[in-house]
Amino acid sequence: MDRPLKSPGLHALEEAFHRQFELSRSEPAPTLQARLDRLRRLRAALTENETRFEAAISADFGHRSTVETAIAETMLVLGEIRHAARHLKGWMAPRKVPTTAQFAPAKNRLMPQPLGVVGIIAPWNYPLQLTLAPAVAAIAAGNRAIIKPSELVPRFAGLLMETIAKKFDVTELAVTDIDDEIAKAFAALPFDHLIFTGSTRVGRLVAEACGRNLTPVTLELGGKSPVIVDGSADIDEAAQRIAYGKLLNAGQTCIAPDYVLVPQAAVQPFAMRLQGHMQHMFGTDPDNTDYTSIVSDRHYARLEGLVADAAAKGATIMQPATPNDREWKAGRKFPPTVIVGATPDMTVMQEEIFGPLLPVIGVRDATEAIAFVNSRDRPLALYWFGTDSAARDAVLARTVSGGVTVNDCLFHFAQAYQPMGGVGASGTGAYHGEWGFKTLTKFKPVFYRSRFNRLADLYPPYGAKVARLEKLMRMLS
Repeated sequence: MDRPLKSPGLHALEEAFHRQFELSRSEPAPTLQARLDRLRRLRAALTENETRFEAAISADFGHRSTVETAIAETMLVLGEIRHAARHLKGWMAPRKVPTTAQFAPAKNRLMPQPLGVVGIIAPWNYPLQLTLAPAVAAIAAGNRAIIKPSELVPRFAGLLMETIAKKFDVTELAVTDIDDEIAKAFAALPFDHLIFTGSTRVGRLVAEACGRNLTPVTLELGGKSPVIVDGSADIDEAAQRIAYGKLLNAGQTCIAPDYVLVPQAAVQPFAMRLQGHMQHMFGTDPDNTDYTSIVSDRHYARLEGLVADAAAKGATIMQPATPNDREWKAGRKFPPTVIVGATPDMTVMQEEIFGPLLPVIGVRDATEAIAFVNSRDRPLALYWFGTDSAARDAVLARTVSGGVTVNDCLFHFAQAYQPMGGVGASGTGAYHGEWGFKTLTKFKPVFYRSRFNRLADLYPPYGAKVARLEKLMRMLS
């Protein structure tokens, strides 16, 4: 028997894309009411299945704290929907633009229009939030969209496909299967825009595939997000807030603190306080339901390798238990780990950690801290702790990052009025709130000529009239 040339999932993806593409070209842009209706249906798909999504994500992880899923995923998506619905009428309105003086009394307008079909490639670490938040932006901007979930969260992916199919026609919003053939083909489709969230390595491959079709792409990547603890900081308060930012989702967060720079004299006191706060928040029992599992055996082994490499090269490892402890490893719970004395030759300082490990590094002063950050790829996030406003402003002025939270971690991501996006190796483009609407909208410039305008004087045959008009235009230029 001949094998089919395409898997059923790939055939369904191509069919959905072609139907969406054709309708995006043949039908008028969705009205405000149509977009609000789609946002309502998306909200219903989430709220009616909230506990099912929590269970599916937890099962995919091995264990995922339901509180973390509610706070970091469900509530953020519902907030995005609410914010978009509240402001969508204003976002959709044509925007007045001043008219260049020599063309008066004409007028200019920017006309917001949907791009067409948006592709969304989602990661596994926050599977609900990082699939549906881009979908909110796509819907608000009037686009049709196709979501490809991560293959590392198959239960979630199946549930998302089921719930979206019940609320949306495939020509509005579709979810693909997660087989290997789809993963390879998805970014090669000629989307009108593609949003990818994931690693820098895969992001390069996605950008290359999109480049063949000149598909604009928003890359939400990661990297090593630094924390600078200034000499003016309360180190106990900073340690507490950094511990939370690091251990949320067991460190499997693209904007998690990746290393901490502290004044040399404060390294040991800070590390002790950091470890104390980690154990206070999540205890020393691997059965603690507040503490999330590592998503796969492969990722767990990778983290074990980072710790072993750092220890072999002279770092001090602070842990409540070793990662190969059977009670921790059985549930893929990786012990919260502080690494003191990390050096640039250690693997933990050369790649994104994406787990509950946190190197603490001593620096002589703020200048050295800034130089340390600037000698590496520009990070997705940067965190600064202290009370010295001049030192704070120096760091803000002399470093470039995707975003910053001052005197805490992570929370710039949750601001509906702020863009979320990277820079350089940590990503390109941005979304959230109106920024997502703008990213997925074409603001078409339209020039309305007035019947009183003298532009006809530029037509040949040229003569004195053109000379007079040229003189006037030079004066106004």
